[in-house]
Amino acid sequence: AAAALKPGGTVIRYGVGYDNIDLGAAGDHGLRVGYVPDYCADEVAEHTVSAALALLRKLPALDASVRSGTWAAAQTARPMKPFADTVFGFFGLGQIGRAVQQRLAGLGFRFIASDPMLSQADAAALGVRRVDTATLLGEADVLCLHAPATRETTGFFNAANLAAMQPHAIIVNSARGQLIVEDDLAEALSAGTIGGAALDVFNVEPLPADSPLRTAPNVLLTPHAAWYSDAAIDRLQGLVAEDVARALRGEGPRRPVGR
Repeated sequence: AAAALKPGGTVIRYGVGYDNIDLGAAGDHGLRVGYVPDYCADEVAEHTVSAALALLRKLPALDASVRSGTWAAAQTARPMKPFADTVFGFFGLGQIGRAVQQRLAGLGFRFIASDPMLSQADAAALGVRRVDTATLLGEADVLCLHAPATRETTGFFNAANLAAMQPHAIIVNSARGQLIVEDDLAEALSAGTIGGAALDVFNVEPLPADSPLRTAPNVLLTPHAAWYSDAAIDRLQGLVAEDVARALRGEGPRRPVGR
């Protein structure tokens, strides 16, 4: 497809992720690549916060217990920590991760993060303790994933690393499905070696009918919806139109992607 475009042309990704674009081929053909990483940061952050708090307070399990005829709050909810005793961990603390942390900051949580791009000064300014991944896995009560899918991060959450987490820990993924080995997560949920998961992104979308995640306990599944609000669609379309206009004027994209 890149060969069909003139050198100096522009490819615009209609959205955030650009892992479906061959940046090497685009560069070889002299094409500029742009994307729109900033149209839905607030929506993704708010979805992440909503999912995490719902699982922390065991809302899906409590709702299901009432619907099944059970009236047993403590038995259904335990274990449950107060927010002040809960550690929120971040696997990646870029734009969206920071938006999540800022929304949670007034609720009494403690924060840790593992991100090679996070400076000690930035961490201190945010009220976040910078840690290595082993500490992140071992201490987080809730672990939010906000990292791209790279050679280092793809499949990072496999059986071994999931086993390093606390048995009550919750994992929330609104970043990239490829970060998690889904069969390993489903097995950990079924075995009770991890407390719960909220997943908005998957290795294959739509989620296959035979995915073990569909029947795993304590998992909240949403159909790659974290980006959505009526305003986000308008914002995306406007920013892409702006990039089209820039390309027609011979200018580079507003947010270029490096090769």
